[in-house]
Amino acid sequence: MVLTPRAFATDVVSRLRRAGFEAYWAGGCVRDEQMGLEPKDFDVATSARPEEVREVFGASRTLPIGAAFGVVIVMGPKSAGAIEVATFRRDLSYSDGRRPDAVAYCSAAEDAARRDFTINGLFFDPLAGRVLDYVGGIDDIRRQIIRAIGDPHERIAEDKLRMLRGVRFTSRFEFSLDPACFDAIRAHAREIGQVSIERIVGELRQMLAHRHRSRAARLLVACGLLQEVLPECRADYDWEAGDEPPRGAWDRTLRMFDRLGQQPDGITALALLIRPWYDSAGRDPASIGELARRLRLSTIESTRLSHLLTREPLVRTARGAPWPVVQRVLARPDRDRLLECARIIAEVEDTGRDDVAFCRTKTSGPETEWNPPPLVSGNDLKSLGIRPGPAIGRILDAIRDAQLDGRLATRDGALAFAREQGRSESCGHDRRTGNSDTRLGPKAADG
Repeated sequence: MVLTPRAFATDVVSRLRRAGFEAYWAGGCVRDEQMGLEPKDFDVATSARPEEVREVFGASRTLPIGAAFGVVIVMGPKSAGAIEVATFRRDLSYSDGRRPDAVAYCSAAEDAARRDFTINGLFFDPLAGRVLDYVGGIDDIRRQIIRAIGDPHERIAEDKLRMLRGVRFTSRFEFSLDPACFDAIRAHAREIGQVSIERIVGELRQMLAHRHRSRAARLLVACGLLQEVLPECRADYDWEAGDEPPRGAWDRTLRMFDRLGQQPDGITALALLIRPWYDSAGRDPASIGELARRLRLSTIESTRLSHLLTREPLVRTARGAPWPVVQRVLARPDRDRLLECARIIAEVEDTGRDDVAFCRTKTSGPETEWNPPPLVSGNDLKSLGIRPGPAIGRILDAIRDAQLDGRLATRDGALAFAREQGRSESCGHDRRTGNSDTRLGPKAADG
């Protein structure tokens, strides 16, 4: 029998109970179940201390990766994954606005009181089938409101990332943000820089990947957070003006967001978001790399972002460009992402729609027909005596263009073309630098 994550989470609670401890599901999984959503994972809160949790489940099945904060990972079978088991605790103090300096173990009610928002402060007893609500989370789910537990200023002072989390929950669930919480976020927005950029971008990535991204973006601006996270874009969007409804570039970006569905990583949305800034920066690809490094994007994310921003103008003007040039751009694995990005921009800005449709039509058939394998490789050119270096890249590009344009169709033809191009490259080298034998002659004589 395959054990599901839900069944495993129930089993973890059951085993802790049999060992004499209090234990419940906690946090997001309880919230999601109460809202009729499928939890992504399950967490358990318990009166058992980390060493007691390890005794119950065995050292070989537990990882004390957060034991200093009362957290132990309990490993389940492959089908069930792992469960984070945390001891009921209250945080003693925060000196860096990110994490508690120390914790003290406490009751379930005190544990609920130290969490961020009421909808995340719920516990659930899977054995009795009942919710334990010490903070009014059930009422707030019914009212569809995101409200801080206790004083929102204190909750934000403890962990500045809660400002972004509040916006993410509000937009994701289409709830409203409690006015007191909104005011507290606006008051502390400039302090978001105390949080590591990795944690900030982690929240931003989730918001941009979700279909309610335009709602999140509006709220981020209203709270003053997006101005702090992406200061590069301030001049292009004039966020400080606070126009409602939004105008100009910001209005166009929001409309683009509305046309973009759920995404796995949010990179297309990020490209649309920073596109006005990239244009104002002179469309310098180096500027994308600098921003990607500041945001600590992965190499894959940075490459995708650069490809979208630098290549989508070509897609929207494809009919006026040589087809081999367009074809080579569309031959990349992320073709669909590029076409989707270009389509959205074309629809909102009413330019290039026919060009995007042209690209989709041209690439609608079998890929082997419109993107055949290359006829030759760099090693083939080296075997012809062409020296390694930039010349090989230029010749390979010329051969590929001729192949895609229908002027070359065979390997033999490509090799003959390469020989001719190789001679041209050699002559060009002599004209640029002088005959190599003459240039090396004096050195040989000196030797």
